Amino acid sequence: MNTSIENSEVLYDYLVVVNPDVLVSKDIVRIRQFIGREIGDEGMVNPSVQIPLFRSVFPERFQEVFMETLEGIAKEQGGFAVYTSRIDSHQHADGRSSIFVNVANVKPLVSLQRALLQRFDLPQQDYRPHIMVAGRIEHPGLSRLLPQLSQQMFVRSFNCHCFSLLRRPSSGGKYERVRDFVFGDIEHMVGSLFNYAA
Repeated sequence: MNTSIENSEVLYDYLVVVNPDVLVSKDIVRIRQFIGREIGDEGMVNPSVQIPLFRSVFPERFQEVFMETLEGIAKEQGGFAVYTSRIDSHQHADGRSSIFVNVANVKPLVSLQRALLQRFDLPQQDYRPHIMVAGRIEHPGLSRLLPQLSQQMFVRSFNCHCFSLLRRPSSGGKYERVRDFVFGDIEHMVGSLFNYAA
């Protein structure tokens, strides 16, 4: 009987992300709007701007335990600044293209992602922090646009003091925010009152 209940459980696609500040997000949306106008696909403008850290699919009944673990990681984490560098693109094997913004100082985000993987006993991965501008687009007009966009400088910065948990049904749909996890290591936060030599 338990097996049929477990089989009928709704699975959720959980995503842990860092959200850039409002100014960086607006600039990314402007680039998306430009691409959308140029290729004639205004529908590609997705308002969510984020740096993905961790993704997993599991039943909702594990959500509370997952959030307790994320809370523990956040409490041990100090704030840091994120610096972006330039717009880049990647050609996928299926012919589609992705456009993204590179992160210049990858170390704090790589360390945070590593902490997440270690806590869940998962192997380390090759992780390249980035902000997706347009993912897996297939459009003939994009090939003439890519040289214009690629390697363009996009120098911005924002302070990171939390990460967010998003979720959507594994069948698809739009991610919704579940909760933000504010970092708890106040002593080592950038710009903190405690950030001075004793």
